[in-house]
Amino acid sequence: MSLFITKYCSIKNNQVSINGNIDFTFKDSFEFGKFIRAAYRYYKIRYPKFFKMDNLCKLGFLTAEILLKDQKILNSYTSDEISIILTNSSSSLETDEKHFETIKDRDHYYPSPSIFVYTLPNIMSGEISIRHKIKGENAVFICEKYDPDFIYNQAKLTLGKERVKSCITGRVEYYDNNYESLLFLVEKENNIKDKNVKSEFIIFNVANLDEIYKS
Repeated sequence: MSLFITKYCSIKNNQVSINGNIDFTFKDSFEFGKFIRAAYRYYKIRYPKFFKMDNLCKLGFLTAEILLKDQKILNSYTSDEISIILTNSSSSLETDEKHFETIKDRDHYYPSPSIFVYTLPNIMSGEISIRHKIKGENAVFICEKYDPDFIYNQAKLTLGKERVKSCITGRVEYYDNNYESLLFLVEKENNIKDKNVKSEFIIFNVANLDEIYKS
């Protein structure tokens, strides 16, 4: 089974890169909130729920939005043929801490449903799934650091199932204004529609995942 990275997107250091090329830079502030809103406007996204998400979900959602832009994957695959396999190291810790602040004092107990709903990291993959009508398998694994071996093995395992044709995989990490994301769109060779551009794609393997992250 031959697998190819047909597109990848990275967001870090106030920049958005697509296939290794910087596509958007924000110089006005290093505050994540200002940067992510500026990127959202730059890519002309229309999705009001974005502003209700926690920062981890905003980062994952925007990276996936840019990754899938112009890809039209739902024209190539049914919704249950696409899977999402993500990793990060902080889970939903920042939102967990915000939720804890609302419940730690019994005399001032005021839990907020709008905060509590984001106290699971797989809500991030859920938001991506809802937006793009993806109904395949999805999971978020906690890894101490970017782990190309783990990402490769989990995505390959998922793509080894006959019904799975494509996988969105990679890392999305956010905690205390420190953030980075790197998502890959991986497809089986037999399912790539445009064979003429296959030479432009990258073989999905550990070495290439590691090289792309370090570049």
